[in-house]
Parts: sequence; structure tokens; C-alpha cells
Amino acid sequence: MYDYYLGGKDNFASDREAAEQIVRIVPDIRRIARDNRAFLSRVVELLARQGVRQFLDIGSGLPTQDNVHQVVHRVAPESRVVYVDNDPIVMVHGRALLEDNVFTSVVQADMREPERLLAHPQIEGALDFTRPVAVLMISMLHFIPDEDLVTRIMAVIRERLVPGSYLVITHAFAADVSPDSYEAGQEVYRSTSAGALTSRGPERLAELMRGSELLEPGVVPVEAWRPEGKEVTADFTKAGILGVVGRL
Repeated sequence: MYDYYLGGKDNFASDREAAEQIVRIVPDIRRIARDNRAFLSRVVELLARQGVRQFLDIGSGLPTQDNVHQVVHRVAPESRVVYVDNDPIVMVHGRALLEDNVFTSVVQADMREPERLLAHPQIEGALDFTRPVAVLMISMLHFIPDEDLVTRIMAVIRERLVPGSYLVITHAFAADVSPDSYEAGQEVYRSTSAGALTSRGPERLAELMRGSELLEPGVVPVEAWRPEGKEVTADFTKAGILGVVGRL
């Protein structure tokens, strides 16, 4: 669905059908998806320029436009990038695309089991956790309704990282969407493999990032996080995606 919003071709008829239902509920969803992708590009380029050379993208999804390794390798070609997803289709597509890229790998694992994910031999073989790692969770935690599990995922990842590492999150935020529209959107996601989509606000995201120093401007809509060449006012009354970057 995300790839479809971005105008990509790596999607199926069922994805397109569900995505069009969301478009009718949230007409701005394509712009929101583009803003989310642009946030990711800005952040990983910034971190690469600050010397981070290891990136772990949890819940990467199907390869789409301007992938993490492409952005990072424009700055530092020797950087290690590991994509993680629990979907076997992602493994097939990703590994085919990255077959000749020795600095990038694709691993099948599930963020709902963070200890097993971080102990995966391919991840441990590719990344040196005694050095800083940037962990990216882009539009993933909102698919987990269990608050205790979300808290534990963040705690396990944070505990594994050394000082100088980064945590990057984007997350759906319903803001002032009417209860009827919110329920309609939930009904669409219940029919997909995702199963649900949970809105969380800036206070909860800041709580999940506890133990890290939030880079300015903190938790804001993704389009307002250090936009390039324009002024964007953070508007928390509109539904969209919030973004935050924390340094350990």
C-alpha cells in the first residue's frame, strides 16, 4: 500500500484496492507518504554526514523510491545497511535487487521478537554493535496495538545500542480525525495482513524515546522536521505522520 501511495509498481491488486479505500478516507495520504519518505531521506543523509556508517532498517518493506542504502551510499559508499522485514516476498525482491551490493543485505525477522531479531546471525554478521548504529523504524510501530510490546521493543533495541547510536521513528497520528473516519480506516486495515493501525501522539512517542537526546525540533509532523529550503509550521491538528530522531 505504501509503495502504491508513492507511485511505485511493487504492489498487488489487493494492495491497490485497500489503498484506494484509504485515499477516500484520507485524501492527503499520497502527500503524507511522500513527506514520510522525504523525512527518511533527510535523516539518513544527515546521519551519514555526521559519521554514522551502520544502518538497521526494521520493517523496510518492498524496495521503493530512494532506498536507505542509495541515500547513504551517495555520502559514504562503505556504509553497512541491513533491511529487515517479516514478509518473504520482501526477501525475494530485495535480495534480487541487492545481489551485487556487498555492503547491503536483506534479512527476514519480526520486530515483535526484538531479542531474536537483534541476535539474527546475518544481522550480527553485518553490523558491529560495539560501534554506533542508526536503527530506523519508519511507519512500523503503529501496526502494533499492544502498548507493553511497543515499549519492550524500544527498550530491547535501546539496550543493545552504544552511545552515539540513533533511533529514528515515524508513526501515524490521527489528530482531529472524526471517530467515524478513524473507524473506517481501521476497518480497511483489518482486512490486510497488517491487521490494525494505532494512532499515537507526540507525548507517547517522546516517552518511547526516553533515554535518548531528541534532535531538534523533537517530535513533529514529518514535513516539519528540518524541511529543506522552506518554512513549515508544525500542525498537530491534522492527521498525518509524526517523526522523531534520538541520539543515545
